[in-house]
Amino acid sequence: MKKFIKITLIIILLLFITALIGVAFYISSIYINAKAMKLDEDALSSPYVNVEVYDNENKPIKEDNEINKSYASLNSLSENTKNAFISIEDKNFYNHNGINYKRIIKAMLNNLKAGKLKEGGSTITQQLVKNTQLTSEKTFERKIKEVALAGKIEGKYTKEQILEQYLNIIYFGNNCYGIESASNYYFSKSAKELSVEEAAMLAGIIKSPAKYSPIKNYDNSLARRNLVLSEMNKDGLLSVEEYNRAKNTEIVLNINREHKNRLNSYCQAAIDEAENILGLPAKQIALKGYKIYTYQNQEKQKALAEAIKNQQIESDYAGIVIDNKKHSVVAYIGNSNYKILDAKRQPGSCIKPVLVYSPALNEDIIYPCSQILDEKTTISDYSPKNVGGIYHGYVSVREALSKSINIPAVKVLSYVGIDKAKSYAEEMGIEFDEKDDSYTLALGGMTYGVNIKELAGAYTTFANDGKFSIPKFISFITDKNDKLVYINKTKEKEVLREDSAYLLTDMLKTCAETGTAKKLASLKKDIASKTGTVGKPNSKENLDAWNIAYTKEQTCGVWLGNLDNTPISYAGGNQPTEIVKSYFKSINDNSHFIIPNNVVERQIDSTELNENHRVVLANIYIPERYTQKELFSTLNLPSDISSKFTKVDKTIFNSRVENNNAIINFEAKDYMTYVFITNNEKTTISGKNGAQSVTLPLTQTKQNVEIEYFYTLSPENKEGENISFIKTNKTQKNNKKWFI
Repeated sequence: MKKFIKITLIIILLLFITALIGVAFYISSIYINAKAMKLDEDALSSPYVNVEVYDNENKPIKEDNEINKSYASLNSLSENTKNAFISIEDKNFYNHNGINYKRIIKAMLNNLKAGKLKEGGSTITQQLVKNTQLTSEKTFERKIKEVALAGKIEGKYTKEQILEQYLNIIYFGNNCYGIESASNYYFSKSAKELSVEEAAMLAGIIKSPAKYSPIKNYDNSLARRNLVLSEMNKDGLLSVEEYNRAKNTEIVLNINREHKNRLNSYCQAAIDEAENILGLPAKQIALKGYKIYTYQNQEKQKALAEAIKNQQIESDYAGIVIDNKKHSVVAYIGNSNYKILDAKRQPGSCIKPVLVYSPALNEDIIYPCSQILDEKTTISDYSPKNVGGIYHGYVSVREALSKSINIPAVKVLSYVGIDKAKSYAEEMGIEFDEKDDSYTLALGGMTYGVNIKELAGAYTTFANDGKFSIPKFISFITDKNDKLVYINKTKEKEVLREDSAYLLTDMLKTCAETGTAKKLASLKKDIASKTGTVGKPNSKENLDAWNIAYTKEQTCGVWLGNLDNTPISYAGGNQPTEIVKSYFKSINDNSHFIIPNNVVERQIDSTELNENHRVVLANIYIPERYTQKELFSTLNLPSDISSKFTKVDKTIFNSRVENNNAIINFEAKDYMTYVFITNNEKTTISGKNGAQSVTLPLTQTKQNVEIEYFYTLSPENKEGENISFIKTNKTQKNNKKWFI
């Protein structure tokens, strides 16, 4: 037994040693190959380069696409500025040869704990390699190459040259590559003029430009800046007095508007998409000579820009146009201090078609004409409210959506179920946080929200017969030799049935005709639309205003708001809808939605719908005035047929004698005629709805009243009864009831 254990342990040891040798061989081979790689010196030395971006006709897009247009020499920067980056990013920068092995080992241990490659332990030299020589993918192979190339750079350049190259290539968010570009953008000044607290803020951003953005996440940025200042103080590079003064100074930004306008351009959105496709930062894309060919349509881009310009919007804004069939972004424009497509905003009621009504249609839970009781309600401890606190009683699903009534939306979401509804929305490109699990979702109450590309993209599903694909800016990319390196191959997936998509579209056409987007009605186009307005909590002010509208060919989305959450004076049905209207008015689009074969028109009994809130098919005997035409999926037709006008339902008559008069009370229907006959005199009630009272004088001690009632348009089929009254001076009740 002992011998067996001993042999087993020896085998395990040998296997372990073999595995170690294999790993060592693998690592060394990658390292040797990386050492043999030639450094891309242009990427290290070029002050700035231009990314070539083309429209859908392969013509250069006339936008400023230069990267690192501004360059800062190391000698021009203050010692505090240089020290801020060294203290937070690489304290031993001047004492190592490109690699800090202690930091790498510590990072590896943290990665093992996390179960993924989370930290890199990179020196400034390694970060320079990552941003100029390699792709941005997080793999162990790339890390080994990074180490090898860092040694090559240290052998070729001085520490001062490396630091200068690093400071002029590192990314600071908001399209800012290099410290000069970042300083110009955030503070409207040259990097040589930065104060210590301003330099510390910029040094703090680079770890995560989104997380530590002073525009989007001020508190995070302030805390990170103060950490940089603290490290400088610990390193003896900042006195206690300087540290205390700097950390108690607020971050004061002075955003450069010229840079701001470039930040949300079509070209920038395309470059960002190219970075994800190629796994390269923008500067490398430019240096390697890649050419980006997009779907931009110049006519539509100009029309969208003019439509927004005409409204003279004073807040941040964004507009997008998507070709529904190709799932391509043909026009995009935005204006903000922050990159709008990187931001998430609450969608308000614009989420209702995506999350609530289209899933309910596809699950055969509702018809467009289904009636929902709009009333004060509480579902799972959530008590939604309508705008203005107004409740409408029973309303159709079509009306609830077109007029954006909240209570029915929450009720329908409860019928579908939150998880199932979210699964539909996710299939249409909407992302949710794990905390998004309440009925507030029906009204757009998300933890983070959506951006305009995601929301407009989701609506293309309805126009495209229920099929979805993520909209793209880029058609294809070539290298400097015009060799194709990427082509966008659209992959559609069916999210909704064709019939469900059409019924939802038809409901949104009502919104564009008579609902919250009725400003579009004057276009005289076959167009569907939904508006959304997000109010500031506990305030009458608004934070976001949306309109998403689409024809068969294209979807146009508009968002107005402020990414710093400054209130706006706009609402979805006003300025955003006016912008959409102006865009579609200037574009030649006469496309029409085509009714699919599995959508049919049927007559339903309107009296049954309005009285009992049931959707039943009309029978052949019901006069046309008591029916209404509605659209249905052939997969979800009403199963019941009305019995109206084939037989007369019994009416309950309550009667009494009062002051020698016969009093008869009953509930009348406006399509019925009621005739009361006594002493050869007739009293007729017709066309009345609701509670009615008939008073007939009693001239005899005992007197009969004969009652006939029938459908007004079908008098041949009638019901009747007799009620006997005894004349008396006292009030006498004669509650004769008939039950159906």
